Amino acid sequence: MKFMEIAIEEALKAKNNNEVPVGAVLVHRSGKIISKAHNLTESSHDPTSHAEIVVIRSASEKLKTNRLVDYDLFVTMEPCLMCAGAISNARIRRLYFGAYSSKRNDMVAFQLNQYFLSDESNHSPEIYGGILEIECSKLIKSYFKTKR
Repeated sequence: MKFMEIAIEEALKAKNNNEVPVGAVLVHRSGKIISKAHNLTESSHDPTSHAEIVVIRSASEKLKTNRLVDYDLFVTMEPCLMCAGAISNARIRRLYFGAYSSKRNDMVAFQLNQYFLSDESNHSPEIYGGILEIECSKLIKSYFKTKR
């Protein structure tokens, strides 16, 4: 999948900068890439600078809107709760992610869906997990292996 491959390229940029290798790409429903980003938490000294947040901020600034209803997000790893909140608030149409953050894929999908279906969530995107999962998982695992 082309857009996930681009997200992987972004994740490699993060890895090369000693950041957790997560990359994201925001794509208009027409197929045009609006923004791409990778984790910047270490270099920016900002714990909220996850790839998903950075890509949403960039697109919102570029498009002069906080509603991204016609956009799909491709991210190399299943989003954390903070990023899920940003995805919901931005009204992202579809979420595609690569690696699951847990070995129990069914539990992760359940937790993510539980959040999006809860009263805390303003919007629930369509969710597709496991896109290029092997490549995305290897990237994360190899990074943490060097840290331990």
